Amino acid sequence: MYEIIIVVYLLVAMALIGLVLIQHGKGADMGAAFGAGASSTVFGSSGTGNFLTKTTTILATLFFVLSIVLGNYTAKQSAPVDEWDLSVPAVEEAPVKKDDNSDIPVN
Repeated sequence: MYEIIIVVYLLVAMALIGLVLIQHGKGADMGAAFGAGASSTVFGSSGTGNFLTKTTTILATLFFVLSIVLGNYTAKQSAPVDEWDLSVPAVEEAPVKKDDNSDIPVN
């Protein structure tokens, strides 16, 4: 189930990025008035705003919901033990033996 949610999450993220890159900014209409050629779109001059805006809103909402679901799902899991952990364990020092007649430690 987790893998399916991750795949859907990645597809939604890529679609959202693509839709944002396709859209033109608010200043693009001013350039079209001076002959920049930005007014010729696939959906017409007014149809593209509604379609792309609604689709972006739906994908953004789905993206946030999936983010919350994945966050809750991974928070309930325990951390796996890393078999390749290269950290050095703490070394305990052996007690030092002392000779009864002097204060110098003997090994």
